[in-house]
Amino acid sequence: MRLSPAGQRFYQAVQKADGRINLAVAALYIAQEDYWDMDPTVYLEALDDMAGEVRSRLPVGRYPLKVIQVINTYLFEELKFSGNRLDYYNPDNSCLNCVIDRRLGIPITLSLLYLEIAHRIGFPMVGVGMPGHFLVRPVVDEMAVFVDPFNQGEVMFAIDCQQKFHQLYGEQAQWQPEFLSGVLPKPFLARILNNLKMIYLQLEAYDQAIATLDKLLILMPGQVQQVRDRGLLHYQLENYDMAKQDLEGYLRSHPRASDGQEIQRILDRI
Repeated sequence: MRLSPAGQRFYQAVQKADGRINLAVAALYIAQEDYWDMDPTVYLEALDDMAGEVRSRLPVGRYPLKVIQVINTYLFEELKFSGNRLDYYNPDNSCLNCVIDRRLGIPITLSLLYLEIAHRIGFPMVGVGMPGHFLVRPVVDEMAVFVDPFNQGEVMFAIDCQQKFHQLYGEQAQWQPEFLSGVLPKPFLARILNNLKMIYLQLEAYDQAIATLDKLLILMPGQVQQVRDRGLLHYQLENYDMAKQDLEGYLRSHPRASDGQEIQRILDRI
């Protein structure tokens, strides 16, 4: 794997135990793939400044719902952060620097912003990777409330999350309580990268898709389907040595793959 400079920085950022990975730093290295001259320090300081403003407004008694109210008022009423409904699949919505600059994002990046501010003010929260949507929740015993940063910090309970799931997937879809489990940093970053992969494929931006897959495979090296997809993209771009390496690796790892004959035909053409 030939990593770009941003890919190399991302690699270094995630070579830690999952709980010690700095999400904001790793996310900014993802964004650096497109914004190569972006200085992550500028955006980390912007997060520090926002957190400082929130901290200055907190009451003496830090009741969880009051803390959430203060964060919501600052982010969504004063700074006007919001979900980008008009241009949801713009790759900039997955780049933390652009989210901070434009004050627009998608559920997972607005959740990342929310988590980073909460972390800086000493209010433990965790991401919740519900299918089709992303939320955050405070890590407080006996308190199962959820915050939806894409919808102006709406406070939800488990039943509301279940209703949201059925709105997205239909009443017949099977709800599982595990959908509300917390997400560790590596799966969190993988979800951002999978969003970008889908967007770049739709845009036929194959070089960016390959760079995204490089990072996905740093996080989840055992995902053979991603190896196959990267090999097919290399083939599309006539990077035949890289395509051969990935596609042969895919067949070795998955010898009974349903698409094995098709992949072998591509290898024969190479």
